[in-house]
Amino acid sequence: MLKTLNLRGVGPAKTFGPVTFAPRLNFITGDNGLGKSFLLDIAWWVLTRTWARDTVAMPQMDEKKPSISYSYTKTTRGFFEDESFFNHREQVWPLKQGRPPIPGIVIYAGVDGSFSAWDPARNYWQDKDAQSIERPKAFNFTPEQVWKGLEGSGGISHCKGLIHDWVLWQKSNDPAFSDLVSVLDALSPSGEEKLTPGAPVRVGQDVTDYPSLRMTYGQDVALIHASAGMRRIAALAYLLVWTWREHQYACKKTRHNPAKEIVFLVDEIECHLHPEWQRRIVPALLSVMHALTNKKVPVQLIVATHSPLVLASAEPEFDESKDAIFNIQLRNGQAHIDSELWAKQGDVVNWLVSDAFGLHQARSVDAERAIEAAEAWMRGDKNLLPDDLSTESAINKKLVQVLPGNDHFWPRWVVWVESKKKQLART
Repeated sequence: MLKTLNLRGVGPAKTFGPVTFAPRLNFITGDNGLGKSFLLDIAWWVLTRTWARDTVAMPQMDEKKPSISYSYTKTTRGFFEDESFFNHREQVWPLKQGRPPIPGIVIYAGVDGSFSAWDPARNYWQDKDAQSIERPKAFNFTPEQVWKGLEGSGGISHCKGLIHDWVLWQKSNDPAFSDLVSVLDALSPSGEEKLTPGAPVRVGQDVTDYPSLRMTYGQDVALIHASAGMRRIAALAYLLVWTWREHQYACKKTRHNPAKEIVFLVDEIECHLHPEWQRRIVPALLSVMHALTNKKVPVQLIVATHSPLVLASAEPEFDESKDAIFNIQLRNGQAHIDSELWAKQGDVVNWLVSDAFGLHQARSVDAERAIEAAEAWMRGDKNLLPDDLSTESAINKKLVQVLPGNDHFWPRWVVWVESKKKQLART
């Protein structure tokens, strides 16, 4: 499991970190462009010695000695720690020579539909075979390759793809299909709405058999025509089954022991998911390996999220001894990542206005602006009022326009207005 990360001269700040990850749940929040995805890319690199996007994280030009330091626990005793200093001449982050430790299976789900998988039985390398064609450094899938297959150097087929494998497993009653059904069930949006495979179907004049999902209204819809959220979760389910199935096969072939832990890196875990689904996806991912293996395989989940529903869903599960939440904020022109104290917020509205998301109000921009003007008027800070909201009548007109009749701000405003009327009447 990933333990720590600390960056100097690379990323969105001169120093970024240190970050001490929890062994189970880790949430990363923050505004766009402050380094959430970058942090996941670095986490993938330190765990797998590869770059998921085939591009090296470049240091800042004015940094003389950029570095990435990190540590992670091993399935054996102790933990591994190291620091890499960027080699400007060769444009690489060098790694210690010798036999690297094994962190377990690592899976990275990108927000764009890409996936990466690292398997200690198939990708674990020593110096002599680091560039071996038979042993790729990792399996990096573009969104298209998830569906249509992944080929490596020399035309070697690493994966036939979701469309081929799903239908093949289903038609041949392969045990992998039972695993897929179990994983889809575990990742379903609700007890009433299940991700259930339908019969293979054909689309138009194409003779290809496509996997389908049985919709709640009884029809089997080709997976390629399902919603974006369904396609993303179906792809994740398939990659989990494929990764675990091939891992088991490789362990038998090479006499490796099966992995004892798995690390999930997920960028914007809520992407394309309905709010009902957002409330369930984190607990589902924690339990999915049990559904796949029938064993309590430890899972470390590191997710970047913009969704207050995702954090609200974790409240019943969150354990401060095993879980953590981090927030990236801009201070003095530099991004800073801080570990936040976990506090139950109770509902989505409270999460929106918490430090994790930083909204002043869980309303529209116009409503927030009108309320801030009303509050300034009540305090007597008329110098803070915008030109179009510089009078009581203008503010009241705007509040009527943007707030519902049952908004909890109305009693404050009405009471204040009435009290002022009474004061004027007495004078």
